[in-house]
Amino acid sequence: MPDTSLTPMLQQYEYIKAEHQDKLLLFRLGDFYELFGQDAEIAARELEITLTSRDAGKAGRIPMCGVPYHAADTYIGRLVSRGYKVAICEQVEDPRLAKGLVRREVIRVVTPGTVLEPSLLDEKSNNYLAAVSCEQRSGKALAAGLAFCDPSTGEFLVTEIRGDRAYEQAVSEILKKGARECLVPVDMEADHPIVRAIMAAGQITLTYRDTGSFEVSRARKELLSHFKVVSLNVFGCEEMPLALSAAGACLNYLFETQKSRLSYINRLQTYSIQKSMILDQDTGRNLELYSALRGGSKKGSLLGVLDRTVTAMGGRLMRRWLQEPSLDLDEIKRRQDLVQIFFDDQALRNNVREILKGIYDLERLTARASAGLANPRELWFLGASLGRLPELARLLADVSIRFDCLEDVADKIRQCLVDDPPASLNEGGIIRPGFNERLDQFRDARTQGKSWIARLEASEKERTGIKSLKVGYNQVFGYYIEVTKPNLHLVPENYIRKQTLSSAERFITPELKEIEVSITNAEEQELKLESELFSTLRDEVASQAPRLQETAGIVAEIDVVSSLAEVARVNDYTRPDVTDGDEIVICGARHPVVEHFLKDSVYVPNDVMLDTAENQIAIITGPNMAGKSTYMRSVALAVIMAQMGSFVAARKARIGLVDRIMTRIGATDDVALGLSTFMVEMLELSRILANAGRRSLILLDEIGRGTGTLDGLSIATATIEYIHDKRRVGAKTLFATHFHQLTRLEKTLPRVKNYCMTAKQEGQDIVFLHKIERGGTSESYGIDVARLAGLPSQVIERAREILQELKDSLPGEPGGIQKSGRRGIVGGNAANLATNQLALFVPVEDTILRELEELDIERLTPLDALMKLKEFQDRLRERELGVRVTPRQKLGEGAK
Repeated sequence: MPDTSLTPMLQQYEYIKAEHQDKLLLFRLGDFYELFGQDAEIAARELEITLTSRDAGKAGRIPMCGVPYHAADTYIGRLVSRGYKVAICEQVEDPRLAKGLVRREVIRVVTPGTVLEPSLLDEKSNNYLAAVSCEQRSGKALAAGLAFCDPSTGEFLVTEIRGDRAYEQAVSEILKKGARECLVPVDMEADHPIVRAIMAAGQITLTYRDTGSFEVSRARKELLSHFKVVSLNVFGCEEMPLALSAAGACLNYLFETQKSRLSYINRLQTYSIQKSMILDQDTGRNLELYSALRGGSKKGSLLGVLDRTVTAMGGRLMRRWLQEPSLDLDEIKRRQDLVQIFFDDQALRNNVREILKGIYDLERLTARASAGLANPRELWFLGASLGRLPELARLLADVSIRFDCLEDVADKIRQCLVDDPPASLNEGGIIRPGFNERLDQFRDARTQGKSWIARLEASEKERTGIKSLKVGYNQVFGYYIEVTKPNLHLVPENYIRKQTLSSAERFITPELKEIEVSITNAEEQELKLESELFSTLRDEVASQAPRLQETAGIVAEIDVVSSLAEVARVNDYTRPDVTDGDEIVICGARHPVVEHFLKDSVYVPNDVMLDTAENQIAIITGPNMAGKSTYMRSVALAVIMAQMGSFVAARKARIGLVDRIMTRIGATDDVALGLSTFMVEMLELSRILANAGRRSLILLDEIGRGTGTLDGLSIATATIEYIHDKRRVGAKTLFATHFHQLTRLEKTLPRVKNYCMTAKQEGQDIVFLHKIERGGTSESYGIDVARLAGLPSQVIERAREILQELKDSLPGEPGGIQKSGRRGIVGGNAANLATNQLALFVPVEDTILRELEELDIERLTPLDALMKLKEFQDRLRERELGVRVTPRQKLGEGAK
C-alpha cells in the first residue's frame, strides 16, 4: 500500500523503488534525474554534489539530489564504477497528454557488467558479465560451469571445468577475463571458495540471484528459445549442464536489466581452457602483460608494446590473444602467415592501417542499434565505417582475405541520414531531404509558415506605419506582434491585446494564430515522422547484426595482425618456429618492454636452451641488478608472443608448445589477509607445484629468501628436486637464486644446468655485463648495489667492515663457516650451507655447538665442565626468556 502521507509524485517514486531496493533509482523529473532518501545521500556523497531536501507532504521533508538528464551518463558511470547498480526511470508518456501524474517506468538497469554506454566503457577491453554454477560433494569441488557475456559486443562464451581444482581454475578464469560483475546463486555462502576469492580480488561486483535462474531445465529452455534452435548441440554445450546453468542465469539477468531486444546476442561459443595457454592473475601481474607493476598503466606492459591497433575492436582482440595464447599449432601458423603478409609488404600495411583508422567500433555500434539505443550520429558512424570496407577489400583481394562489405546496409544508412547528423532525435533535421515525400511536405509547410511570418511583419509595418513593430515568438504565448508604447495609438482594431510589458504591449490576430497552429503542427509532425523513420532504419540495421558481427571480427583480426607486423618490423622481431616438441631454443632473446624503453644504451641479448631431456632446470646465479629476472621474463614473453601468433624479440627461436606459465617473482606481503611475505611466497609456490606439468614453464625468483638462510636453502633445494622429478612435475624451469650452494645440484640432478649473469669489479665500481654464461658465481655484490641505490657512504663503509670482520671471524672455507662434520641437505657439511650467506646474528645454538666441538675435554676438570655446562644453559635461557642472567643467579639462585 502506498504511503498516503507522501505527495502523489513521491508515492509513485516509492512504488517503483520497492521493486529496485538494491539499486540507486534515477527518477526523471523534467530536465533532471532526481534521487530521494537514502539513494540521495549515497549519490551526493559519491558524486560530490549538493544534498538538498524536498517537501514530502505530511511526512515532512525528504533528502534529495539530482543530475541534469543530458549529463547523466557521466554521473551514472561514476556510480557504476564504484560498484553500484543504477535503475533509470523515465517518463513514458507525453506530459501534455497525461491525465494527472505522468506515468513512469524503469526502462533499464545499468550494472557494472551490463554497461552499453560508450562513455562508460574502455574501448579496447571487453566488459564481461560472468556467471558461475558449481557442483560439489561433501564440500569437495567436482566441477564448475562458467558463462561470460559482453552485452556491449554480443559475445557470449561458456565453458565447464572438472576436477578437484575446478573452483581454483574457475576463479582464475573469471579474474583473467576481467569480469566486472559475477552472478552466483543465492545459496552460495560467503565462505564458499569461489565467493571468498572473488570478494578478495576486490574488483568484481558480486550479484546474488535466485537459484531458479540457475536451474538447468529452465536455462536450457530459455537458451533454446532465445537462439531459436531445437538443440544446443549446435553450440557444442548440450552435455554441459553446469555451463548451461551459468549461461541461463546470464541471459535471464540481461533480460531483466536491459528490458530491450537482445537479438544481437545470437551465438553461444563453447570453449575449453585446455585449448589455450593458462596464464593466471599472478603470472599476468608478474610478467606485466597488461599493465606495469609501477603505476598500473598500460604503458610499460607487453600489451603496451604490442598494441598498435587503430580500431577499438582490434584492441579488444589483441588483448584476448594475449590473455589466451593458443595451443593449436594450425591456428598459430595461420596467424603467423597473416602477420608475415603485412610484415613483408610495407605499402600494403600502411594503406590498410590508414583505412582502418576511419572505421568505428562496429561491434558496439551494432549492439547499441540492436538494443534500440543507437542515436542518429552513432548510426551514421556505422554507415561511414561500412563505406570504407570496399576499399579495404580491394587492397586485400590478392592475399585471400575475404569479408562481407555490407554495401546494402551502408547504402541504406547513407540514403536515409544526412551527413554528420546531430546526436539527439529531438533536434530534428536528421533525415536526408528527398528520402520521404510526406516528411518533405511537413518541412515545406514549416518553412512556408515561417516565410509567411516574415512577410506578415513587413506588411504590418507598412500598413500601420509602426516602424518598430516586430513579430516574435516564445513558448508561453507562441507568436505575437509587439508594439512599443509610444506607438499604441496606431494599433489597428483587429489586434487583440495578449500581454503588457513595461515598455511595450503584445498582440495577436486570428490570422497569426491560425498560421501558428499550422507551423507548430508541421514541426511536431516532422519530428514524429523523423523519429519513426529513424527507428525503422535502426531496426533494419539491427536485423543485419550477424553479418555485421562477422565482418567486425574479420576487420578486428586484420587490425591485430597488421599491428603485430608493424611492431615486428619496427623492433626487428623474428618469426618463431612453433612446434609440438618440448624445446625452447632462443638465440639472442630480448625483453621487448625493457628494450622498448632503453634510450641511451643497447640491450644485451641472451640465448636460451630448455627441454625436458637434458636442460630441464636452469639455476641462475649472479649479482643483484645483473638481469636475472629480466632474462627469465624475456623467455616467458617470447613463448607467450609466439603462441599468440606474434613474432618475437630474438634473432632466432624454436618454441615447443607450453600449456601453462607459472611465476613466482618479487616479494610482497598481504596486509589485508595478515599474510607475511614468506607466507605469500609459500602459498604461490604451493599453487605452482600443484598445477604445473611437463608442458609447463616455471619461473622462480629467489625462492626461500623470506625466511632464515638454512630454512630458505632447504626449501629451495627440495623445490628443485620436486620439479626435477618427472613423476611429480617435470616442467621446464628457470630458477634465479642467491643461494650459490644450489649450483651443486648440477652434479646430482642430471637435467639441472648452472648459469650466471656476469659482472666485473673495476676498483670500487661494479659493471653489470647483463650476459648469461654457463656455470655459477659466488658473489652477490650486495654492498655495491646498495651504494648504487644511494645509501649514505658511512653505511656503505661500515657494511664493508662488518662483512670483512664476519669473514675473518669464521675460518674454514673461503667466506664460509668452519666445517663441523654435520651433513647438510645439499650433501656437504652443514657449515657449507651458509657460504656467502653470512648472518649478522649467529643463532645461540650454533655458537654453543661450535664451542662444544672445540673444547679440549681431556684438559677440563670436572668443576670446569660443570661451569661450562651451566654457562651454556644460562645462554640458552637468556635467549628463551629474553632476560639477562646475573652473576648472582649464576651462583645457583636461578632465573626468576
